[in-house]
Amino acid sequence: MVCWHCRRTAVGACRFCGRGICEDHVQEQPYVLELYQGSGMTRALVVEDALFCGACSPRPDPVDLPELDE
Repeated sequence: MVCWHCRRTAVGACRFCGRGICEDHVQEQPYVLELYQGSGMTRALVVEDALFCGACSPRPDPVDLPELDE
């Protein structure tokens, strides 16, 4: 796999889109692994330092999913 930005050998893949990224272009961003429904509240298990390419556009704000709380 090669880096999306410079075509050097990638050291990982973006958790959000799958693009390859080298050590010079890798970034980190939180990633939601799992959602849990509790008594009146949905909670999330999050990885704080997931690999991120910087080229894709994960939404900056949470998306409401009211159907999960029903």
